Amino acid sequence: MRYELHYWPGIQGRGEFVRLALEDAGAKYRDVWRESDRMSLHREAFAPPCLKAGRLVIPQTANILLFLGPRLGLAPKNEAARLHLHGQQLTIADWVAEVHDTHHPIASSLYYEDQKREARRRSRIFLAERLPKFMRYFEREVDVKLSYVHLSLFQMIEGLRYAFPKAMRKIEPRYPRLVRLHDRIAKRPRLARYLASERRIPFNQEGIFRHYPELDAR
Repeated sequence: MRYELHYWPGIQGRGEFVRLALEDAGAKYRDVWRESDRMSLHREAFAPPCLKAGRLVIPQTANILLFLGPRLGLAPKNEAARLHLHGQQLTIADWVAEVHDTHHPIASSLYYEDQKREARRRSRIFLAERLPKFMRYFEREVDVKLSYVHLSLFQMIEGLRYAFPKAMRKIEPRYPRLVRLHDRIAKRPRLARYLASERRIPFNQEGIFRHYPELDAR
């Protein structure tokens, strides 16, 4: 099957979690909005990303990965284990939302410059309280068998290093299993080729992970 991914063309964003799974598995897919000037969204979806697979249209990152996981060999066949994995991906979705809110704590419709004061306060709390909580949870939960959650954790570490380089240098030594996981995923052959290619959109100031020095730990 050839999949169609519908997501914003200029940012990694939530679509990147889906791209990583497709790329690591060597799946055939079209990154539709990057190939066309027309950015239409299926009516079944509230917002991107969404994935078209045959006649199916699947919205929401965690939902897409729940569907793709067994088909790409990135999820167990056992239902209970798949649901546990899905729960972890939903926790990552919460984590992603909290990262986004460090630079847009009041409203996505406002520019960062319109909420800088609130962003500084939100970032301090995130780095002091919420980031360690998520890192502790996944440090305990890292499993040996590769899954799409491992790929998503790789993306979280990459994004956080871009957004908060000082804070991550301080906190990473406390979570060696997550660091080793990140390094192991980065060396997977198909993924390494993707990361080095033009298909991998660079982090930028339009995506979820943004680097504002004033929000980073001092």
